[in-house]
Order: sequence, then structure tokens, then C-alpha cells
Amino acid sequence: MTKDLSSPKQIEIKIQPKDQGMRLDKVLSLKIPDVSRTRLKELIQKGQVTVNGKPCLLPRYKLKGSEVVQVLVPEPTPLEVVPMPMDLEILFEDRHVVVVNKPAGLVVHPGAGNLENTLVHGLLHHCENLSGIGGIIRPGIVHRLDKETSGVMIIAKSDAAHQALVNAFKARQVKKTYVAITSGYMRDKEGIINLPIGRHPVKRTKMAVNCASGRHAVTQFRVERNLYSAQLLKIRLHTGRTHQIRVHMSHVGHPLLGDSLYGGPSKVETPSGERIEIKRQMLHAEGLEMIHPVFTEKRLKFHAPIPEDMKRVIRVLEKD
Repeated sequence: MTKDLSSPKQIEIKIQPKDQGMRLDKVLSLKIPDVSRTRLKELIQKGQVTVNGKPCLLPRYKLKGSEVVQVLVPEPTPLEVVPMPMDLEILFEDRHVVVVNKPAGLVVHPGAGNLENTLVHGLLHHCENLSGIGGIIRPGIVHRLDKETSGVMIIAKSDAAHQALVNAFKARQVKKTYVAITSGYMRDKEGIINLPIGRHPVKRTKMAVNCASGRHAVTQFRVERNLYSAQLLKIRLHTGRTHQIRVHMSHVGHPLLGDSLYGGPSKVETPSGERIEIKRQMLHAEGLEMIHPVFTEKRLKFHAPIPEDMKRVIRVLEKD
């Protein structure tokens, strides 16, 4: 997919007295709703924003309430990800969004060590066009699932849908439900884990409960079934932090089976005494429910059945 490159768009904003004391990036996000606040921060830091004719590189700059701000918004860079044919399970599609059931083992978008054969490559072949707001390597992507997590994902095909989806996720208007197989037995049959999550202080590839500088994170769980030394949980996310379910479950002493990064066992014993290998973290995004990002009179609700590899683990761990 390639976009025509025309001259950048320049936007001029006259700051009002009521905006005095507000951050530059926040005011711009309110004045330019079709550009994300993250993107505006990047433009500020790259010198694409001037205040009274002078470049301002600080997103946190406090406005005085009388400035003239100019924002130079470049056209999207041509997308260089080559579309690739891929057998995708499409749950829903219209001209604004596409919903897929992502299999375990599939990386969502290109990144270090994963430049080919990602979900984005397959979607570009299937759709031919995705929202460009996500940039070169993340077109249409508004949320993600870890490589080894399966389940429902919604992707934006139009820029209008992309921005609306970003806002809906931020406002927690998207209901996300998961199923997980965890080690051991929870003390309570249901509950809420409300613990902040931030980057691990030592291992930078991990996240951790971090009460000092972590971000608000809430995970609601219910025990669906007791298995042999394990449990099947239904989980609802009220926030969307990186590795949230994996971090919270590990922190309370019940890591996901197969989640070696967070202490989950890669082999478990069955009631018959056999030891079986768990080849990936036992986590599946089962459901997603929300208002359509463009056709707001329409409610979307999707369900992806538990995949066969998780069903197998449940069967062999079932108690008599």
C-alpha cells in the first residue's frame, strides 16, 4: 500500500485565555482531534510545532493563553511492508474495520526480529488498505495481543475508525474478555486485582507490579473450573497495560501455564501421572464488545472459541 505524497498540512491555532497553564500537547490534542496525542508529541519533539514563530520541543510546555501555535503535519510515509497471502480467520469486516481471530504464534506487526510474516502483512494482502495513522509498521493497529496469545483483535481500515477506536480504548469503552489456565488454586472464586504495572526495574523485556511509578491496572477474574493443580479462569480487563494478565496472575502466585517469562510452568503433571509440555502461555482473547467506531448506532460483539491446544490442556487436566 502506497500513499501519494503531497505537501505537508499546516495547522494554525490561536490559543485562548482559558487554555492558560495547560500543556501544549494536551491543548493540541483537543484542537486537532483527528491526530492522536502520541503523534502530536512526536511532532513537537521533532520541531514540527512552533509557538509564536519559534520551535517548541517540549510537549509539557505550559501555555500562557495568548500564543499562536503552528503545527506541520507531514503526509504519512509510504508503507514499505509488503503484503503477504495468509490464511486469516475473519470474524467481521466492513469498510472501516476488520476483526480477526489471531492464532497463537503470529506476531501482530513488524519489529525487531520479526520483519516478515506478521498479522499486518496478511491484513495488507487481504484488505489492500489500512488506516495510515499507525505509521509504517503499524497500519490500522489500535491494540495488540502478544505473539503467543490467541483471540479477537479489531483493526482500523479507515483513519476515522482508527482515531475513534483509539479514543474508545482510552476511555475504557471496549469490553475485553479472556480465558486463561493458571497454576495452582486461587483463594477466592472471583475477585479484582488492582495493582499498578510498569517496566521491570532490571529485566527490560518484562513488566512488573510497580507501586512507585507503574500505571493504574485492573484485572477482574472468575474461576470457571478447577483442574488438576490448575484452574480455568474467565478474565475481564478494565485497563490495557502491556502483559497485564500475565503480570497480575504471576504477582498473586498463579502464573499462566506455559508463561516462562513470568514463572509459569512449561511442563505439568496430569491426574494419571503423565507430564505434558505446555508450548505457549495459556491465554486467549475470547470476546470483544463495543460500539462501532463510525456507525455509532451499531453495537459490535465478537466471540472466538477456545483454540484446540488450550482445549487439549483442559481435557488432560480435568479431574475425575
